[in-house]
Amino acid sequence: MKDKIPLLDPDTLEFPSIHTALKEPEGLLATGGDLSVNRLTRAYRQGIFPWYEEGQPILWWSPDPRTVILPGRFNISRSLRKVLKRNRFEVRRDTAFDTVIDICSEPRQRAQGTWITTEMKFAYKELHQQGLAHSVECYLHSELVGGLYGIAMGKLFFGESMFHHERDASKVAFAFLNRLLQQQNCPLIDCQLPNEHLASLGATPISRIEFQQYLDLYADHPQPINWDKLPTLLSPW
Repeated sequence: MKDKIPLLDPDTLEFPSIHTALKEPEGLLATGGDLSVNRLTRAYRQGIFPWYEEGQPILWWSPDPRTVILPGRFNISRSLRKVLKRNRFEVRRDTAFDTVIDICSEPRQRAQGTWITTEMKFAYKELHQQGLAHSVECYLHSELVGGLYGIAMGKLFFGESMFHHERDASKVAFAFLNRLLQQQNCPLIDCQLPNEHLASLGATPISRIEFQQYLDLYADHPQPINWDKLPTLLSPW
C-alpha cells in the first residue's frame, strides 16, 4: 500500500474529506478512532463506514462509485414475487436485532472469518438501543430464519448485512424493507459495495459526489422517518 492512510485523532470526531479516499484499495479513507455512537453517527452522515476484520485496526471507507438501491427500482423476480404472494414468512421489524447481527457475524460458507467483529456487534447493538439501527426479520413457524440490519438516518437507510437459514428469507426481508421505506418516501438504500446478489435485486452504482448530495438533502431531513411509529408486525404482501 503506497499511500499513507490518515490516522484519526482519538480526541476529536473529525474525518478527512471523503474525496481524499484512496484509489487502491478503493475507498479506504482512514484508520483508528473508535466505534462510539457519536463517531459512527458522524461517519454515516458523511458517507463513511467501518469495515475491517478481527485483529486489524478500525478501517474507514468511502468508495467511489457507491452501490445503492433506489426503493422504487428494487427488482422482484418472478420467483420471489411468488414467494411473497404466498406469505410464507411472517415479517417483523426490530424484534430480534441482537440475534440478527449475531447470526450475520457468523462465518459464511467459502469465507474465512468475518468483518462483523465483536467490537462491531457491541457498537451496533448500542446504535440500536439509541434508535439508530434497525432490523427486519423473517420467521417461519415462529423460528427466525432470515433477516437484515442497517442504520437509519433522516430519510435514508444504510444497509449493513443480511442472512438466511431458509431459502429466499433474506430476499423477502429486503423486499419488505424496500416496501416500508418506499411508503416513508425514502429516496435511497445504501448498499456500500457491489456484489452479484445485490445487482440481481436492482442495486446500481452512483458517484461519490451524487451520494453526498443525497446525504446533504436527506440525512438531516426535517421530517425524518419515525421508526417508533412504524408497525412491528409488517402487513402481508
